[in-house]
Amino acid sequence: MNAKVWLVGAGPGDPELLTLKAVRALGQAQVVMIDDLVNPAILAHCPQARVIAVGKRGGCRSTPQAFIQRLMLRHARQGRCVVRLKGGDPCIFGRAGEEALWLRGHGIEVEVVNGITAGLAGATQCDIPLTLRGVSRGVTLLTAHTQDDSELNWQALAQGGTTLVLYMGVARLEQIRRGLLQGGMAPGTPVAMIENASLPQQRECRSHLAALEEDALAFGLRSPAILVIGEVVGAVQAGIERFRALAG
Repeated sequence: MNAKVWLVGAGPGDPELLTLKAVRALGQAQVVMIDDLVNPAILAHCPQARVIAVGKRGGCRSTPQAFIQRLMLRHARQGRCVVRLKGGDPCIFGRAGEEALWLRGHGIEVEVVNGITAGLAGATQCDIPLTLRGVSRGVTLLTAHTQDDSELNWQALAQGGTTLVLYMGVARLEQIRRGLLQGGMAPGTPVAMIENASLPQQRECRSHLAALEEDALAFGLRSPAILVIGEVVGAVQAGIERFRALAG
């Protein structure tokens, strides 16, 4: 049997957002290595597989990346179909690029299956279009954490004219607020804090940049959460209100 590893995006949590291709890969899997943020209900698509938890979460005990890669390699070399099941999209802060490169370097066939990322799903659930004609000409996805703890280019982000979607930013709200304000972003720029995107327990808090930390504390914001920063956050509701005013 040919050795193969599938790097599969499980989406943001709602099992109905799983792709058909992901379901097919899970149905073929003999080993499924699952991240902490994957909804366990998705495992209904792979009752035949051995499930191995390899969670990685900030502030919690995590499975070392090197161990995960060696485990995938070992099972693949034994002729098993392996699925590495990741929350969201495996290519957006999911390490799929480095895992695919490492496995291919060891002679293992790899196929990536995209998933819906939390930043997109969470914004949609809150009626926030990440791009909108006349409001935002693009979207920038970024993580608040860098491998070497270096600072982001806050000025470029603040003045780039795109909607910002920040992942893993709950522990760095002060740095995010300060960096964007010093970079030239308006203090009143709308912000949405979205917790548990797409799940029944999803929560949302609307704020503005200057009050980001204060409102997050009052709201009790916890991980996993994403931040959406930009004029699109209030654009739909503002448009509805203008339409009602004209109609009235």
